[in-house]
Amino acid sequence: MKTALSKQILAYASQRSEGSPLSAKELLHFGSRVAVDQSLSRMTRRGELMRVGRGLYVRPIESRFGTYAPPAGKVVEEVARLRGETVVSHGAAAANALGLTTQVPMRVVYLTSGPSRRLKLGAQIVELKHARPWQLAKAGQPAGEAVRALAWLGPSRAPEALTTLKSRLPPSVLSEIAESRAALPEWLAKTVGTALIANA
Repeated sequence: MKTALSKQILAYASQRSEGSPLSAKELLHFGSRVAVDQSLSRMTRRGELMRVGRGLYVRPIESRFGTYAPPAGKVVEEVARLRGETVVSHGAAAANALGLTTQVPMRVVYLTSGPSRRLKLGAQIVELKHARPWQLAKAGQPAGEAVRALAWLGPSRAPEALTTLKSRLPPSVLSEIAESRAALPEWLAKTVGTALIANA
């Protein structure tokens, strides 16, 4: 049986965009923390909400085939916005997207400026791994994706990957990669410099 508090929370949640997480702290104007936590717990058991992390919930997507979790990328994007974090795709995913590897990542992993943690979206586990600032630079831009891909590929495979990128990426993006050398680990800065500066 739904309580008045549950109905208020559900109405509030229904106004949010798909994948937008609800924080228990956001709901304290409806009642005490204990009452809110109890309602969230009951709503999760009833399938009205999904608990994705500590104090974080999302509304499941409903279809004629049943209910399922929102897309991982959308939830991660919304969590990042909510927490004020920078979140980018992992180097393995970036390398796959750029055609530098045919290996499809088995796990869904993102790099974040926030703490490392896991989100649970139904049966899927999404990992958020704390990363250094250089790994998060140029978020959402091709140059940033390329740098993360090269870092993941490592010293043995990065030179060949850079040769491939030189034929695929526009000069402006290659220039951005080259200009990022000062922030990169020494081996990667040298690899980028050799490929994009010395052999230009």
